[in-house]
Amino acid sequence: MSGVPRRFWGSPIRYLRWAAHEKPAIFWSIVIGGTGPASFAFIPPLRRYFGDVDPARIPLTYPVPRGPRKIPEGFDDPE
Repeated sequence: MSGVPRRFWGSPIRYLRWAAHEKPAIFWSIVIGGTGPASFAFIPPLRRYFGDVDPARIPLTYPVPRGPRKIPEGFDDPE
């Protein structure tokens, strides 16, 4: 296993071609996983370009109505 890092830095394209043929699951997992951090820079502008807008913020407080409180009627216990 000691020759693997040396081979990679010596000729990375050749090593990646070898890894794609000999260990495809690991190779494509690394390729797809490597696109994750890049998506933070590219996905938001693409969303806006195609017309997707950010949703409205969720209110964190309940709106307090103005004026006196109206007491509901018709829900009293029968006497």
